[in-house]
Amino acid sequence: MAFVSSFRRLVAGSNSLLSSPSFFVRHCSTLTSPRLFVSGLSRLTTNEKLQDAFASFGQLVDARVITDRETGRSKGFGFVTYATIEDAEKAKAEMNAKFLDGWVIFVDPARPREPRRPLQREPPRSSSGFGFTTNKTIGWCE
Repeated sequence: MAFVSSFRRLVAGSNSLLSSPSFFVRHCSTLTSPRLFVSGLSRLTTNEKLQDAFASFGQLVDARVITDRETGRSKGFGFVTYATIEDAEKAKAEMNAKFLDGWVIFVDPARPREPRRPLQREPPRSSSGFGFTTNKTIGWCE
């Protein structure tokens, strides 16, 4: 019975997945850049595996898995760059919500990198001149 009512809603068009604005934006938007953001990558995915997975959709310029500076392990996302926007659109359509290394990946247009905030320097600690410094949480320490 529930199947019939769901089927009626789908046919009638109310509450349809296809009529939702988020579905249209996510699946029908055109790209402005040949660079794609790939999320949901396995920790075992390498640059070579990412390149092999996306190479069949056009001329691949670069495929890079982003890694942690300290550990060298994958952060779970990467970027793929094609020679043309058409190749990137084809790859986005074919690889979005597909499996790669046992994980479901999502392919979206890459956004430009946001400028970083300048680092704020810590103010110098006050010193008494006798080799002691004040620590606001503990008190006096050497």
